[in-house]
Amino acid sequence: MKNMKYEILGKTVPIVEAILNKGESLYTQSGGMTWQSQGIKMATNARGGVMKSLGRIFTGESIFMSSYTAEVDGAKVAFATTVPGDIMPVNMSEISNGLILQKGAFLCAEDDIELKVKFTKKISAGLFGGEGFILQEAQGKGMLFLEIDGDPIIKELASGEVLKVDTGNVVAFEPSISYQIETVKGLGNIFLGGEGLFLTKLTGPGKVILQSQNFMDFAGRIASIIPLGK
Repeated sequence: MKNMKYEILGKTVPIVEAILNKGESLYTQSGGMTWQSQGIKMATNARGGVMKSLGRIFTGESIFMSSYTAEVDGAKVAFATTVPGDIMPVNMSEISNGLILQKGAFLCAEDDIELKVKFTKKISAGLFGGEGFILQEAQGKGMLFLEIDGDPIIKELASGEVLKVDTGNVVAFEPSISYQIETVKGLGNIFLGGEGLFLTKLTGPGKVILQSQNFMDFAGRIASIIPLGK
């Protein structure tokens, strides 16, 4: 799809509304659609087959994806974030080697974008990194929309440049970025620092997309101060 028309609406829990011409299509995880106009046909399936899709369970996504295809020109379909934050449009035609996504970062994409599971290189990164043992890799040409907790921050790392990020604040990065998990040093830092046991170590060169909020961490803090039964 060339020059897809879309608009991002709202501020607290934003929505991306796409305007599709006949034959154009967007897909999202099952249950991700917010509204649609007449002239949209929905089809739900396991993109790439059930076996290839099973890994998405570990990325926080559904096995099944729903595609929304326009049967008339000017049809509209919208997808909303699940928590307060932002929606980042990414033109994958401008990214030569694709993007690696953390679980929960995928919102929707054009039909030409292939989304597949990707194993981390080290088991420790999967077990302790907060991103799940299986990440997601987006490849193809067209528009990809990412769900951001809080505000998006983009970092361009030079060759050998290191960025250490609190677990859960990484949204996506280019495949050229080296991804590792580093243990926080010092017993005092581990037990009193409040940052958890592990940091994500990203080494350039390449682009990194971060988010200012980790909603799961935020929800955990809220739950810890609310008395049970309230």
